[in-house]
Amino acid sequence: MAHPVDVHVGRKLKQIRTLRRFSQTDVATRLGLSFQQIQKYEIGSNRIAASRLFELAQIFDVSPAYFFEGLHNSDTADSDSRDTGMEIVNALASIKDETVKTRIVTFIEDVSGLTVARQN
Repeated sequence: MAHPVDVHVGRKLKQIRTLRRFSQTDVATRLGLSFQQIQKYEIGSNRIAASRLFELAQIFDVSPAYFFEGLHNSDTADSDSRDTGMEIVNALASIKDETVKTRIVTFIEDVSGLTVARQN
């Protein structure tokens, strides 16, 4: 059975990967891995080594600490919020029209005051 920390880190990896519009193959290629390995990271069945976590943080331009954010907030409300957030991320990722997707991301940035880095 996967350790809860590995599952949490995997979810954060999937979240940032989806937000930054990277496919599993894109990330795997940058790391010299197979996309299946990224899948295993994301579901928490394989642990991510510290050196690999550092590389992932560089790819996504986040602090390595990003992957541990919210780890101590394991109450039900926080879990529900993360689930809803992932549903929103998945819905955004499924939009095929890049113009519409960009407009939605811009709206979210305006409302939140945060900037979402985009894949080049």
